[in-house]
This record gives sequence, C-alpha cells and structure tokens, in this order.
Amino acid sequence: MDHQEAAESLVLVRPRREAEREWLSFLTRLARRRTALFGLVVVVVVMLVALFAPWFSPFDPLEQEITQRLRAPGWQDASGRVHVLGTDHLGRDILARIIHGSRIALVVGFAAVAISGVLGMAIGLVSGYFGGRIDDLFMRLADIQLAFPFILLAIAVIGVLGPSLQNIIIVIGVSSWVVYARVVRGEVLSLREREFVQAAVALGSQDWRVLLRHVLPSAFTPWLVVATLDMARVIVVESALSFLGLGVQPPTPTWGGMLADGRVYLSTAWWLATFPGLAILVTVLGINLLGDGLRDTLDPRLKL
Repeated sequence: MDHQEAAESLVLVRPRREAEREWLSFLTRLARRRTALFGLVVVVVVMLVALFAPWFSPFDPLEQEITQRLRAPGWQDASGRVHVLGTDHLGRDILARIIHGSRIALVVGFAAVAISGVLGMAIGLVSGYFGGRIDDLFMRLADIQLAFPFILLAIAVIGVLGPSLQNIIIVIGVSSWVVYARVVRGEVLSLREREFVQAAVALGSQDWRVLLRHVLPSAFTPWLVVATLDMARVIVVESALSFLGLGVQPPTPTWGGMLADGRVYLSTAWWLATFPGLAILVTVLGINLLGDGLRDTLDPRLKL
C-alpha cells in the first residue's frame, strides 16, 4: 500500500503543480473582470447584512404600529427615528424587514444548492466514471425529473408537507440535482480518459480512490460555476413560492412575502413592493455577474 501511495504521489506531482499555477492565473484573470468584482462585492455585502442583521436593522422587523401604516420613505416618527424606506400596511419598517428577509433568501439559497450540488456531484461522478447500466439508470431518472414542471411539483409537495423553511429547502434541493449531475458527468467522461487517471488505475487504485483523489478535484471547477449561477435561480424560486403563500409563513419577513403584501398597494404605496423587488434584483444580479465572471475566467476557450 505504501508503494502504491508513493507511486500515486509521483503521478500527481505534475497535476498538482499545474493546479496551483491554474488557480493563481485564475485569480489574476478574475481580478481583471470588473463586472465579476462588482458581483462579488454585492454578494459579500448581502452576506454581511444577513449575518449581522440585528446590527444593521434600525427597527424590529415584527414590530407593528397601525397608526404609522403606509408612511412614505424618509418619514420620521414622534421619537425622531427615521423610516428610510417607509412602513408597510401594518406599520412595520420596510428596511428592517428587507434586512432580515435576506437571511431567509440566503439560507434557502445555500442550503438548497448544497443539497442539490452534493447529490448531483455524486450521481455525476458515479454515472460518468462507471457508465453502462448505471449511467443509463441515472440519466433516465434525470429525464423523468425534467419532465415534471417544478412549480407544480413544489405546490404538490408543499401542499402535502405544509409550508415551512425546511420543506422549501428540501423541495428545491432534491429537484435541482439534474443540472449538476449532467455537467459533472460530461466532465468525468473526459477525465477518465486522461493520462493521470489511467495511470492511477494501472497502479491498482480502487475506484473510490480514483474518483475522490483524481477525478473530483478536476470536476469541481465546472460544478462551482453551476452552483454559483444556480443560487440566483434558487433565490428567485424561493421568492416566487413565498409570493404564492407556499414559503415561510408570516410574520417572518421574506422578500417574496413582502412583494405579495405590497401588490395591492401599488397605486397608493409603491414602496411596499418596489424596495423588496429591488433587493431581489440587486442580489440576483450580483450572483449572476459573479457566476458569469467565474465561467468566463475558468473557460479555457476564453483565456487570453
């Protein structure tokens, strides 16, 4: 076993050194893309706001004051406190609810992407490496998964299990593995024919060892790009489900729920729906710009 590990380490010396140079080159190229840096700044700011929401929030997001309902942005109450983005139909501060609503959006985004990403990665690795009947089985399951409209599936599952944060994460996570599996599978089909993988197999390495030590690190890059772009989609899906009343239930603030509350006041209190919509827009835009930057930077055909 010691001789095998020594031989494998010799085989991996060159790929590891190349990987280190690739990452250094990747960071240099990414720093040159201003849109990607802007997206990174937006994502970092949203994450910090969500993480330290009680510090950034000027008011309690659940505090109601009917006498202060539907106040315009910039309104100042009797105690001198300013509602920068105004108040909603129950007198709650819009800015405070947007700040705390970012927590729900990011929790669902990270958790659902983690579930679907890990599941898709595992299926893609096994399907692409072993091929044959295993590959046919997983790919047919993927076709069946794609045949179901996601919204109808989510409505049916949440209608049975009930709307909650955990159920939303499970529904979105379990139903989004197909993209990851197909991307990773395509990468593995190419990697398993590479010299360093063939050398590891020739040295007698077990299949799980080849997958984890040789194939997985190389297949991680396209997976990361897909995960970044998919997180923006998950946030939009969570907002849509909350808008339909299938997400986290009131009084917990969510961006989709705030849109649903404000849609009936568009003509009289435009800020109720405008500012939560802008929060979704800016967050999703930042994630998409970061994902596009990662894709363009990591794509060898676009390297200059």
